[in-house]
Amino acid sequence: MTKLSNGITLFLSLLVEAMPFLLLGVLLSSLFVVFVDESKLIKLMPKQAILGALVGSLLGFMFPVCECGNVPVARRLISQGLPASVAVGFLLSAPTINPIVIWATWTAFRDQPEMVILRVVFSLAIATIIGSIFGSQKDLQPFLQPNIYLQLTRQSAAMEVKSKPQSAIPTGTFFLGQPLVPLEAITLPKPVPWQDRLNLLLDNIISELRELGGILVIGSAIAAVIQVGVPRDIILNLGQGAVSSIVAMMILAAVVSICSTVDAFFALSFASTFTTGSILAFLVFGPMIDLKSIGLILTIFKKRAVLYLFLIAAQLTFLGCLFINLRVS
Repeated sequence: MTKLSNGITLFLSLLVEAMPFLLLGVLLSSLFVVFVDESKLIKLMPKQAILGALVGSLLGFMFPVCECGNVPVARRLISQGLPASVAVGFLLSAPTINPIVIWATWTAFRDQPEMVILRVVFSLAIATIIGSIFGSQKDLQPFLQPNIYLQLTRQSAAMEVKSKPQSAIPTGTFFLGQPLVPLEAITLPKPVPWQDRLNLLLDNIISELRELGGILVIGSAIAAVIQVGVPRDIILNLGQGAVSSIVAMMILAAVVSICSTVDAFFALSFASTFTTGSILAFLVFGPMIDLKSIGLILTIFKKRAVLYLFLIAAQLTFLGCLFINLRVS
C-alpha cells in the first residue's frame, strides 16, 4: 500500500510541475504555426550547408515548438524550398533550443545549471552536424517523400517563372490526422479571414493538448511505476554504469516519447540514481528521435533517411554523454 501511495504522489507531482509548461508550449506553438508566414523567412536563410544548419538549429527561438509541432512546420518549410541543412537543423534542435524548454529545464534542474548549458550545447552541435551532412546532398529526391518532393519542384518552377505561388497557412499537428494528403489540399487563398485563423488556432490548441496531454500522463505514469516498482538494486546497478546508464536512458527516451516541454521533470526523477551523462542523453536524444517523432518524420523523409537521422543522432549523443560520464568519474 505504501508503494501505491508513493507512486500516486510521484505521478501527481510530475503532472503538477509539468502541466504549466505544456500549456504554454502548446499555446505559443499554435500561435506561431497559424500566424507566422514562413515564406518570408526562407528568402533570408543561408544556402551554405554548415551555416544553414547552424541558423536552422537556432530557429527554435522563433518557432518554440516541441517534437510534435516542429515536424509539420519543417514539412511545410521544406515544401516551400527551405534548404535541407536549415530544415534538418530546425527539425532536430527546435524541440530543445527554444525558450520554453530551456526555461523548463532550468526550473527542473535549478540545482544543476550545468545540465541546462550542456543540453543546449549538445543539441545545437548534433543538429548542426547532421544538418550539414544532409545539406551537402545535391539531390534530395532519394530522401524526400514523393508528395513533398513534388511540391518542392512545383514551388521551384513557380519561382523560376516569377509567378507568385499560392499562399498557405502553415500546417500544424492538427493536419496530421490527414496522412499523405497533398499539401495543396490544405492551402487557403490569401488573404485568410481572421475568423478562419482563430478557428484554426483553436483547433490546433485542442488537438495538441489532447495528443500531448495524453503522452504526458502516460510518461508520468511510467516514471512513477519504474521508480516505485523496479527494485532499487537493479536501478542502481544499471544507472551507475558509464555505458549501460546512457544506453538505458536513450532507449527509455525513445520509447516513452515524452514531450520536450516537460521531459526535464521526467528525467529529474532519475537524477539521484543515474549518471549525469545518462540524464543528459535522455534530454538530448529524446526530443530528436523517439517513437512518436519517427512516425511524424516519415511524413517528410523516406525510411532510409530517417534511419540515417536515427543512427547519426544516437552515435553522437552516446559519444558526447560518455565523455561527460568519464570526465565526471
